[in-house]
Amino acid sequence: MVERYLKSPQYGEEMARHWLDVARYADTHGLHLDNERTMWAYRDWVIRSFNKNQPFDAFTREQLAGDLLPNPTSDQLVATGFNRCNVTTSEGGAIESEWIYRYAVDRTSTTIQTWMGLTGGCAVCHDHKYDPLSAREFYSLYAFFYSAADPGMDRNTNNTDPFFKLTTAEQQVALEKLAARETEARRQFETQANQFDYRDPADSKVPVERRHVDDVWLDDVFPAGSRPTCSSRNPSVWSMAPEINPPMGRRALKQFSASNYQDKIENLTQPFIVPDNARVSVWVRVDASEPSAALMLELFTNRGNRRVHWGDPQRYGKSRDDKNWLGEVPASGQWIQLEIPAQKLELQPGDSVKGIALAQFGGIAWWDGLRITGEVAPATDVRSSFAAWWKDRAGKETLGIPGDLAALLKGGPPIPPAVADAQKPDNTNSDAEKQAAELQSKLRGYYLSNIARIDDPELRQSQLTWQDAHVSRVALDEAIAGTFIFKDLDKPRDAFVMLRGQYDKPGEKVEPNVPAIFPPISRRASPDGAQPARPSRLDLANWLLSPEHPLTARVTVNRFWQQVFGTGLVKTSYDFGSQGESPSHPELLDWLAVWYREHGWDTKGLIRLIVTSATFRQEARVTPELLRRDPHNRLYARGPRIRLDAEQIRDNALFVSGLINLQMGGRGVNSYQPPNIWEPVGYSDSNTRFYLQDHGASLYRRSIYTFLKRTAPPPFMSNFDGPNREQFCTVRERSNTPLQALQLLNDTQHFEAARAFGERILTEGGTTPEDRITFAYRTTLSRSPNPDEVAVVLQALKNCLARYQADPAAANLVIAVGESKPRGQFEPTELAAYTLISNLILNLDETVTRN
Repeated sequence: MVERYLKSPQYGEEMARHWLDVARYADTHGLHLDNERTMWAYRDWVIRSFNKNQPFDAFTREQLAGDLLPNPTSDQLVATGFNRCNVTTSEGGAIESEWIYRYAVDRTSTTIQTWMGLTGGCAVCHDHKYDPLSAREFYSLYAFFYSAADPGMDRNTNNTDPFFKLTTAEQQVALEKLAARETEARRQFETQANQFDYRDPADSKVPVERRHVDDVWLDDVFPAGSRPTCSSRNPSVWSMAPEINPPMGRRALKQFSASNYQDKIENLTQPFIVPDNARVSVWVRVDASEPSAALMLELFTNRGNRRVHWGDPQRYGKSRDDKNWLGEVPASGQWIQLEIPAQKLELQPGDSVKGIALAQFGGIAWWDGLRITGEVAPATDVRSSFAAWWKDRAGKETLGIPGDLAALLKGGPPIPPAVADAQKPDNTNSDAEKQAAELQSKLRGYYLSNIARIDDPELRQSQLTWQDAHVSRVALDEAIAGTFIFKDLDKPRDAFVMLRGQYDKPGEKVEPNVPAIFPPISRRASPDGAQPARPSRLDLANWLLSPEHPLTARVTVNRFWQQVFGTGLVKTSYDFGSQGESPSHPELLDWLAVWYREHGWDTKGLIRLIVTSATFRQEARVTPELLRRDPHNRLYARGPRIRLDAEQIRDNALFVSGLINLQMGGRGVNSYQPPNIWEPVGYSDSNTRFYLQDHGASLYRRSIYTFLKRTAPPPFMSNFDGPNREQFCTVRERSNTPLQALQLLNDTQHFEAARAFGERILTEGGTTPEDRITFAYRTTLSRSPNPDEVAVVLQALKNCLARYQADPAAANLVIAVGESKPRGQFEPTELAAYTLISNLILNLDETVTRN
């Protein structure tokens, strides 16, 4: 049983939960807007590390200094996320230097507590009152972290630098192939464009007929040269199959979670000109489970902004009488093409559109295929006539154009040939004329490649081939996730003792060093060999792991003991200092620490050693006399008996019910949650403003993968004493409150699990009520019920059956809780009765307690 557990993927998830408390891991920044941060790769690395039994010394080095190892791997860089898990801010009015200081203090205090079990943060303002740690020594440790490369103001984004793309070897090969394909396709297209026999309609002696145009303004990528911005502060989000099947191309723009989520595109290289008889259209899909309250489309033109909206007009300060209100939000769950006549947007032929904004309020919505149709006169249309385009761009800055062409374009087209001949002096430099003609030809080639609306079928196909290659590369590159990592500045900051802990009161200058009461840190020689090099974080990690260091191994094995027994050999696992509790069994703590280090920091071996010990394998039963003498089991005269942690309680219910989804890794998921938990603490423009519940299999992921918003943690975790991860936590309290019972009896997740477990009981538990009750006990508690228990549960079952047979409507309500559907093979009244019996058993004290 022990070996099977140690080899299961769930071992790593269980071990990681405790470490993530220590590392203060969460999915949001923690302050002000409390926006999302992309850190889940660090959580997944911790799980993998425990599963592959990475030695704890390597586990330590990679988290404290993975970036300083020779040729660090992707995993070693991801591991440095340990020191990026701290709370950060970007609040207006905050002072950059103050927060750089605060982050370094947090990282220093966390490192001291994690590996040394000392309350080092007490020495921020003054010498430690109880332990031999001076303020100067604290700031010497602080100097290891004060040169961090991340900014004091996190920009409220999910990709605050230093940020590392998690590109796999396969993805890198694919990206290189796609980039080569894109380069070649563009080269071929530009070659064809330069060789194309282009005839400017503006030069035609016969008027060119008006023609119909259909211009796509936004599809799979943002327009070339544009500057997209997103109100979420994060990069814009695109969805592809299988999440969504867009009506055009490969991707659709996704918006979610904010009061007014807006993607804005400005500074267009390619001109967006309104044709005659114009109609604007755009595809939109509103999520069926989380519909948006309102939608908005805005165009920024040379004559002012033009806006239309759908849904609740008050979200945009309007009423239903407003001329720009176009009706209710379209039906959810399907793609709908919205048509907007030009007059609704007050657009006139020839207007130039300098920017676009797409927005939605609340819920989830996708946008795709924004386009405009109409008619143009080719001789004056900037996308049909090179001359018209050049004249339009005269005197203006044009983004994206190569430097040697920018001045020519801005200077405007040349004067007519007849005038030029009359003005030309006798000594005209023919070479200069030739160069000017070549540059003009090059500008025309740029126009045909990047601006012109191409009619020639062969050239158009070549352009489509290049655009497809471009979209393929961009879509893959942007789909690759990333994570926060830790790095130092190229030039270290000078560190000082900060007087009274004030960020702006530097005192004595300090260099990276360790407290004098501990063994000295090893110093490498500097490159010139003249003096020892400045100690690095890698030196610090090696110092913590050195055989001479008295604390790291003891602190670590004590925490693992606490995981198993509920209390460490040192009860105050967060404080090994003079104010902490003395070890109950000091010789055992010493022996385990030496065993752990001498066995290669083998964590699975240590866990195996502890759980196969006679101490752990004792029964949890206790006599009154023993309870009087040792109420907290500090003598370990009986086996541990502790209430399960929050994640274990939920995961146990899901596992017993058969609903659990054991998929590992990835972005945090949003399971069931009561309404109005995030909203009261969320700013209107926060990208975690609204709680958008996930659906389908994501609802049943293990709890370690639940998205954790620091200012409003998942209620099922808070109710059972899960920390908000704002700071280091090595001991979770174990409370006993009425709210816990209310959750277990009534929470959607638990009640749905009870219904699914009821189906298991009916399907797998035999044919008689007694057999089914026995099956339920054995499945949930790993024991058979005694006769008195069978009698009590059997009577409860009879009462429930009678109740629901008299009220079938109530039975249907009972079995309809949650998203998963009953299999339909049992009568609703019978299934409802067994649902309540399952609920009863899942709520037993024995079920939520480890004995």
